[in-house]
Amino acid sequence: MPKNKGKGGKNRKRGKNEADDEKRELVFKEDGQEYAQVLRMLGNGRCEAMCIDGTKRLCHIRGKMHKKVWIAAGDIVLVGLRDYQDDKADVILKYMPDEARLLKAYGELPENTRLNEGIAGGMDEEEDGAGDDYIEFEDEDIDKI
Repeated sequence: MPKNKGKGGKNRKRGKNEADDEKRELVFKEDGQEYAQVLRMLGNGRCEAMCIDGTKRLCHIRGKMHKKVWIAAGDIVLVGLRDYQDDKADVILKYMPDEARLLKAYGELPENTRLNEGIAGGMDEEEDGAGDDYIEFEDEDIDKI
């Protein structure tokens, strides 16, 4: 019988869930950094994000966060801008929902930023009740069925 050469299986690789930093200090942006909201995930450690300055950028998730911090569409992230490529950036930090609310309360994020929705783009629901998902039936209609 061969000797075991590994140090464990799938559960060891998964590790303990110590990524939950319950109380961490709120990190504000510095020069060369910007707040952004993830529009969509592209795969391969990349995402498309709309920065607060109005520019849509292709963002690369740094290796320390890759497979440890899960980023989804609609999340608020801190990106590091590149001086040699304006249309690309690097995701430095993902804000938890309560931290994003604090950023909005401090005035770091604009008031029109939607925090706890799924996808940031294309969510304008300005129709006056035209998108109702239910149908009202009269009593006669129910009797016919």
